[in-house]
Amino acid sequence: MPSLSMQHPVFGGFVLHERAGAIVSIDFGGDGGAADEATPLLRRAADALARYFDGGPLAEDLALAPAGTEYQRRVWAYLRTIPRGETRTYGEVARDVGGSARAVGGANRANPIPILIPCHRVRAADGLGGYCGSSEEGWGLAMKRRLLALEGAAFSDGARCRA
Repeated sequence: MPSLSMQHPVFGGFVLHERAGAIVSIDFGGDGGAADEATPLLRRAADALARYFDGGPLAEDLALAPAGTEYQRRVWAYLRTIPRGETRTYGEVARDVGGSARAVGGANRANPIPILIPCHRVRAADGLGGYCGSSEEGWGLAMKRRLLALEGAAFSDGARCRA
């Protein structure tokens, strides 16, 4: 499977993976230079992420093909409609796509293409919730805070998220 590693000074390393002309996953922790096969799509995706990390809009025109259940794909499609700088609670997403807040959390946890499918824009009714399978204070929530701060996201009380 073609893949490309990239590194950003603030957000760290990532490895992007492509299959059949679509991005299928992004893994955190790339070393920033190794490439099995840097396809044009992978280079476009890496450039799009770099622009996003530098304050630009999140690319919407990249072909994405996340593997998941029908329900997960429905949640992930919905996440892509949440505007930059806005968040939704797990319960709000569940109300709009069906299922429960817990099911939405499970779909977010299973999201194979974080950032491009912006699961960081979904939060608990009383706080941040989790990120990348972790609800404990640490790397996952720190990354979620950084992404929300980058986007200037505010919670319902008007308070901005701080990195």
